[in-house]
Amino acid sequence: MIFNEYPDRDMLAIEVASEIAGDLETHLLHHDGASLAVAGGTTPAPIFDDLCAADIAWDRVNVLATDERWVASDNERSNARMIRERLMTDRAKEARFIPFHVPAREPADVLAELEAQIAPQLPLSVLLLGMGEDMHTASLFPGAEGLTEALGRKAPILAVFHPSSQPEARLSLTARILDGALAKHLVIYGQAKKDALDRAMSLPPEQAPIQAVLSEATIHWAP
Repeated sequence: MIFNEYPDRDMLAIEVASEIAGDLETHLLHHDGASLAVAGGTTPAPIFDDLCAADIAWDRVNVLATDERWVASDNERSNARMIRERLMTDRAKEARFIPFHVPAREPADVLAELEAQIAPQLPLSVLLLGMGEDMHTASLFPGAEGLTEALGRKAPILAVFHPSSQPEARLSLTARILDGALAKHLVIYGQAKKDALDRAMSLPPEQAPIQAVLSEATIHWAP
């Protein structure tokens, strides 16, 4: 694990965007295509603003979220909406997006077809994760029903969660899929999250899910 500290969040966004672009470009030198899995929420948006302009072969890149709330793609809580608006623009509009939400269907009913779309993208070429102060990542929340299975070595590609703290169901890539990415980046902001990451190092993944996906990851932190 590598820990990179930046003086501010603007500098972090520029550097992480550059590193992800470099990872994708290197991967595309040796493969026909690349897969990029990214977190939703507010943390990665400034990174996307820089990454979308990277001069790489975006038409050979498949983009997917690490997890998704079970809401329509135009809902303000949709990760797909944020990714399309902030990442898949400029040069990156040539990339292909793999959505998780299927209208008028229930999460459990679409797992097989979604996993069939994701399987050819594995192992993920590049992964961008965030983390909550509770040490969750993607939708792997401490104490969530089904978490132990999602952390297991034989976990499926996707898991469905119904967090008591959230208003809707969530689909998430499981820990083995996230941890298996060829290049992994975790972005965290603020002292509270830095302290949470420090705590996670001494806790089991069931209590600190982020701990399950940090092998050979690069951590990027700014105040």
